[in-house]
Amino acid sequence: MMIPVAIGVTIIIFLMLAITPGDPARQVLGGEATEAQVNELRESMGLNDPLPLRYLRFVWDAVHGNLGTSYSTKQPVTNELMKRLPTTLLLSVLCTVVGAVIGIVFGIVSAVKQYSFLDNLSRVLALAGISVPSFWLGLMLIILFSVNLGWLPSSGFAGPKYWILPAITVGLVQASTVMRQTRSAMLDVVRQDYIRTARAKGQSELKVIMSHALPNALVPIITVLGMQFGHGLGGAIISEQVFAIPGLGKLMVEAINARDYPMVQGGVLLIAICFTVVNLLVDILYAFIDPRIKAQYVGKKAAKENRKTEASRAVTK
Repeated sequence: MMIPVAIGVTIIIFLMLAITPGDPARQVLGGEATEAQVNELRESMGLNDPLPLRYLRFVWDAVHGNLGTSYSTKQPVTNELMKRLPTTLLLSVLCTVVGAVIGIVFGIVSAVKQYSFLDNLSRVLALAGISVPSFWLGLMLIILFSVNLGWLPSSGFAGPKYWILPAITVGLVQASTVMRQTRSAMLDVVRQDYIRTARAKGQSELKVIMSHALPNALVPIITVLGMQFGHGLGGAIISEQVFAIPGLGKLMVEAINARDYPMVQGGVLLIAICFTVVNLLVDILYAFIDPRIKAQYVGKKAAKENRKTEASRAVTK
């Protein structure tokens, strides 16, 4: 399904840019350029060609690894994106780690202590985390830790000290979703018979939760974490603008303002591909987390082999 998703993304972003007001040629040349100069530049950019022809040309070049040339920098889009991609990936990994640690811990505590003060507090914090806009939270953290206390830098991404505020800003928002999913999954598991059996054997509550309950609740949690990582790639547009991080998000905002169509198309396509690859890896990870899922695939493969063997024997007879 990765191929149709990528094709769908290219169609949507291409059509959206086509109907967006503004002329890239006029943006490049400025307001003092004559109509003749603008038309000449549009012709050289291929903007006067029919829309279907422009789309097919974009797809053909993208398949061969060529995402075009930036209207602003005159550099290959692929090179520009590859320079910024590691920064955005690192930011997304950090945000996902923060969200996973906080969300899973609070989710487990909330499920084990259902209807207690800690459970109610966790649910209130999760609701607040989902409701608060990440850009506002980032600005508040900058005011507190950078302006007032002076502990952390407010912009840049030059080292671990610069990673803390952006990771916390996006990670706290992600932790809310992870916490809610963890709580729901753990509540389903802790009521199972094998959990009561483990407790009846005299095992400690910590071992029951960490060795028996959590592994069986990981599949939906991993699914949410994979989606949060993908959302982190798209959400980097906001966090990178707030903290002036030189990643894909900041690059795409600049490209949108400059009507740099090749850069916007290439950036959206790259993020979509990363998202689908992460989902694929999550699906593969299911088999290593839950032996039941692996057994299903093995069983289907064995049944298929048996059918082939029986068919061969029938043909031989």
